[in-house]
Amino acid sequence: MSLDPSVIGVRSDPSPRSWTSADTLLYALGVGAGHDDPLADLRYTSEHGDDACQEQRVLPTFGVMVTWGTRRGGQKMGDFDPAMLVHAEQEVVLHRPLAPEGTVSVTSQVTGMYDKGKGALVSSESEAVDPGTGEAVVTTRSSVFIRGEGGFGGDPGPKAASPIPGRDPDELVTMPTWPGQALLYRLSGDRNPLHSDPRFSARGGFERPILHGLCTYGVTGRALVSTIARGDGDAMASMAGRFSSPVLPGETLQVAIWRVDDTTTAFQTRKEDGTVVLDRGLATWR
Repeated sequence: MSLDPSVIGVRSDPSPRSWTSADTLLYALGVGAGHDDPLADLRYTSEHGDDACQEQRVLPTFGVMVTWGTRRGGQKMGDFDPAMLVHAEQEVVLHRPLAPEGTVSVTSQVTGMYDKGKGALVSSESEAVDPGTGEAVVTTRSSVFIRGEGGFGGDPGPKAASPIPGRDPDELVTMPTWPGQALLYRLSGDRNPLHSDPRFSARGGFERPILHGLCTYGVTGRALVSTIARGDGDAMASMAGRFSSPVLPGETLQVAIWRVDDTTTAFQTRKEDGTVVLDRGLATWR
């Protein structure tokens, strides 16, 4: 089993991607909106809105689903056991607020393969544009860690300083998950059996199916929007973070938030026991 470095830098052909109002509503429910209080987040969980918004809005982290499923560069990355693959990093850049339904044209490419010793880190980028005007809508950058695929003597990859300040957070927001959340979230597109099949997750070394990293990312995004933007998801311009530990459905998360300046927020998501699950978080605001 091995990776194929020849795919690096090969951009895929444009691929159409459409979503509906039902897709964006389902995504909001999957990341926990309205779960504990059905009347909360109505602007994201119904087309009726709430006192502040009389029509449906879209959580900004849905931007990751706009490019989800497009094969990186249109080619297979290599031959490896998919049970050894976990999401490592994610960034979404929103060039404009997302509409409840829409169509874009998506291209993607592998941007790097890095040797991390016990595994390999593979990074990629996808761009979604308006098919009529060519205007950028969403850019996503992500990486996956593939255990057992390192040791090939390659570049270990760039190192970046953490944006987390060396002081206590300005806000600490508690965000619960629930036992069946992964089964609901997977309906937004990520059907990886790591999150639903105990036999598959056991192959990956997990005691039971884990929560999608992007679900944790979406839960964290909700905390940021609620705290920093007072519920206005359209204010978010970007959000990036590194997945550092798995989450089991039903565990309670705590999002630590640091206000860096008027347009920049650092964040870190932890379990109740202090285990960091989403690190080096940075969000920007319009």
